Amino acid sequence: MMMRILILLTSLLLATAAVSAPLRIKITEGVVEPLPFAAPSFIADNAAGAEYAKALADIIAQDLTGSGLFRQIPEAAHISKITSFASPVQYSDWKAINAQALITGTVSGSATGQITVKFRIYDVFAGAELGKGLRFTGSADGWRRMAHKVADVVYGRITGESGYFDSRVVFVSETGRKGARKKRLAIMDYDGANVQYLTDSASIVLAPRFSPTGDRVLYTSYETGFPHIYLLDVGSVKRKVLQNSAGTMSFAPRFAPNGKSVVYSLEQGGNTDIFLMNFSLGKSRRLTNAASIETAPSFSPDGSQIVFESDRSGSQQLYVMSASGGSPKRISFRDGRYGTPVWSPRGDMIAFTKQNKGRFHIGVMRIDGSKERLLTASFLD
Repeated sequence: MMMRILILLTSLLLATAAVSAPLRIKITEGVVEPLPFAAPSFIADNAAGAEYAKALADIIAQDLTGSGLFRQIPEAAHISKITSFASPVQYSDWKAINAQALITGTVSGSATGQITVKFRIYDVFAGAELGKGLRFTGSADGWRRMAHKVADVVYGRITGESGYFDSRVVFVSETGRKGARKKRLAIMDYDGANVQYLTDSASIVLAPRFSPTGDRVLYTSYETGFPHIYLLDVGSVKRKVLQNSAGTMSFAPRFAPNGKSVVYSLEQGGNTDIFLMNFSLGKSRRLTNAASIETAPSFSPDGSQIVFESDRSGSQQLYVMSASGGSPKRISFRDGRYGTPVWSPRGDMIAFTKQNKGRFHIGVMRIDGSKERLLTASFLD
């Protein structure tokens, strides 16, 4: 029987030095019990802040709960009522309802349309505050993003991992009736809010990718009738084509981790290879040269290696090579066809799609191809 693991902040704060250090949770087996936390409505310092006090706390709680690692204790169950940001915390009241973490905050607004959010994070069982002087200031129009930033800090202080709530998703939006569907490039907050369209529906767009800094997007468009790669600035929505030489098709772009170059596939004369383009130089360099289809390249987090798919062995398989080119090494050897590999942020795993015996899968493996594990099995993955 698997051991149930209850995450306790107390055990992470036994030493005095640990109070200000990032908390790290390592789980080797068992089931994670979501950490109970309380996030009362923030206190409004003035009338301008009253509009955002409850909404901020609600978004923060939704972010944390949605991660699966936290469980919110309803405000109706709270014994203590936070009426002042400066008041001492009554730890016994929060322990009584089994809250292991407490998040309190205050928000104030200004005549210039700015808001300031101050917040505190407490380890209830240890009776300790996890950091002091936590605050964000920004435009009131961006209050949702400010809430996501607070949630990122809370997530990081408790888990030791970087939060992901203040992130956006770039995607292809498809709307309209059957037979007249429109595809547009769009971005939104990670939780689906603040959708913004970046292109019109005049041409098909595919496979958008954010730059590491989130200010640019690479995507493939059929604007000329053939697929070519475009680079779009999110702020200005200005774009430019990166590669449109006559008789070629370019697709499957991905940024390098430093954002200074792009790796992509180029089809010319019936052959598809992987190329690398440096943005500042505007020149491309061939990385593979084989009589096969080489596509879906993805950088390792440190930018030193590239994983891609190729049918050079006779079937669709995964290969790893140096980011400067050279001899690729095959890493997939089990039954089936492998595709669309993506390196994990930690650099220790590669995710992929797989087709085998009429079934579609999403799986992961070590970067050397070992420890392959299929996560899904259906006809649509």
